[in-house]
Amino acid sequence: MTSPTILWLRRDLRLSDHPALDAAIRRGGPIIPVFIYEETVAQMGAAPKWRLGLSLRDLAQRFEDIGSRLILRKGDPLKVIPSLVDETGAGAVHWSRLYDPTSITQSKALKTALKDNGIAAESHNSHLLFEPWTTQTKTGGFYRVYTPFWRAVKDRPVERALEAPKSLSAPDQWPSSDPLESWALGQAMQRGATVCLPYQNVGEENARSQLRDFIEGAINTYDTDRNLPALPGTSGLSENLTYGEISTRQCWHAGMYARHEGMRGAETWLKELVWREFAYHLMYHTPHILSENWRQEWGAFPWYEDENRSEVIAWKQGRTGVLFVDAAMREMYVTGKMHNRGRMIVASYLTKHLMCHWRIGLDWFAECLTDWDPASNAMGWQWSAGSGPDATPYFRIFNAETQLDKFDKAHAYPDRWIAEGRTQPTNTALSFFDAIPRSWGLDPKAAYPSPIVGMAEGRQRALAAYEDREF
Repeated sequence: MTSPTILWLRRDLRLSDHPALDAAIRRGGPIIPVFIYEETVAQMGAAPKWRLGLSLRDLAQRFEDIGSRLILRKGDPLKVIPSLVDETGAGAVHWSRLYDPTSITQSKALKTALKDNGIAAESHNSHLLFEPWTTQTKTGGFYRVYTPFWRAVKDRPVERALEAPKSLSAPDQWPSSDPLESWALGQAMQRGATVCLPYQNVGEENARSQLRDFIEGAINTYDTDRNLPALPGTSGLSENLTYGEISTRQCWHAGMYARHEGMRGAETWLKELVWREFAYHLMYHTPHILSENWRQEWGAFPWYEDENRSEVIAWKQGRTGVLFVDAAMREMYVTGKMHNRGRMIVASYLTKHLMCHWRIGLDWFAECLTDWDPASNAMGWQWSAGSGPDATPYFRIFNAETQLDKFDKAHAYPDRWIAEGRTQPTNTALSFFDAIPRSWGLDPKAAYPSPIVGMAEGRQRALAAYEDREF
């Protein structure tokens, strides 16, 4: 009899197109899927940690449906996995690679420890189209600018997606498992969880259905509609990609099919998938992007770093008096997500009009977004601030008022999310007050605030600061 294989799950919470699972199946013998509540999980913000719990619950049911079981353990994987090997007599461990510095160090140490004890150990790419080290410039370096990166990968072959297994071999005796409820992954969300729940598209089956619907419809106008915050013009798959409920390969092949069928917006969507790849490429090669200015010359830029500044509090509470900014922030509290155009606007406003450090925004998004992704979040904030790779030029300062008029002339987006000053506010606008902490003391019947910083005033202040620096 072949000894059991431990399948260590991380950001790959699905059954289809799962190379690590496929390798475990090909080895033969029982498979023991396990997810570990480790330090990186403990450090997650309220919204992503809660959303992770929803995904784990769904995945556990998926395993039950094919005669298997998801084992939950808490602790350091360098201790938990060897302990499981001893308990079960497993002869192999397979897992999917992650690309942040902590995960890389952890994987290398685990692989060494297992092999030193005669246990087969193998990691796999389940999270990206291409491993970050496989895309190189002509001189053998990594890419620092997106457009040449896109040109380098757009015609590379992408392996076919793997089918989900219909059954898995179970061990004679399952190891013990923590009850998911004991982890209290949603505790920090408090009352916001009830508000956010209807907007989550949880699990592999829902993700694949969402992809099918997008390919059959909205992808055709994606190139234009993705910029219109009042329309459902995007794929809505960001949360599913974050937790690996769907693979990038599945999305890529669907997008290529749509392009072949003449869907106008297909290539633009493919470029967005590669933009995500570019974020991981940079995180792998320049991990300081996660916490420091990617461009070192920005180290002395005079951003405010006090999170308790009144302007920062107003920004977090969606009370800046700038419609586009406030609507986007409120959308995040109600849905756990934010329209991409809104993300650019709120990031530009915080870092340029309010002159606050991008790390304040990065950390707040990490707390509040159910589709939080470490690589995309870091690159997005540094792109907006001007300190990152391929960043928006320092002199490009989004005017949130003209941006709203350009992409939402009827102001349907703020009407959907802002209650103050409206005779009959929408249910979505009122939901904001049910989602936020009571300690904020906000009232939908209060007056809507005047802008804390005017568009022209904020722009001039930012430009004056930029002009005092050499870039």
